[in-house]
Amino acid sequence: MSITHDGDFGVPGSLGRALGDVGAERVAQDMRWGIRDHPDGTGPHAGEAAELAKGETAAAFADGSLTWRHILIEEVLEAFAEDDPARLRAELVQVAAVATKWIQALDRRGLPAETDARPAD
Repeated sequence: MSITHDGDFGVPGSLGRALGDVGAERVAQDMRWGIRDHPDGTGPHAGEAAELAKGETAAAFADGSLTWRHILIEEVLEAFAEDDPARLRAELVQVAAVATKWIQALDRRGLPAETDARPAD
């Protein structure tokens, strides 16, 4: 049996579906709100929260209670602590990748993939 690393997390087509749903949501955001530029609001002032999240994630990993929430919040808080645009971008890519894999994990459980499951505002 060969193991492939195609990003599908054991469910054929999973990555494409998840990224397609994310892409559709992005289009919907622009249609609803237009294209907007906001300041990043990130920087070293958020470093302490990022360090706490890293510690919580490490502790949860060590005691066997690690969850997707631990992993995603650590990545988000690491992004919040960045003020260099290139490093911030890299952290946001990690946030997007973890969120995508979490979506795939839900799909892997056999939950119906809902491409229009946006919450009402």
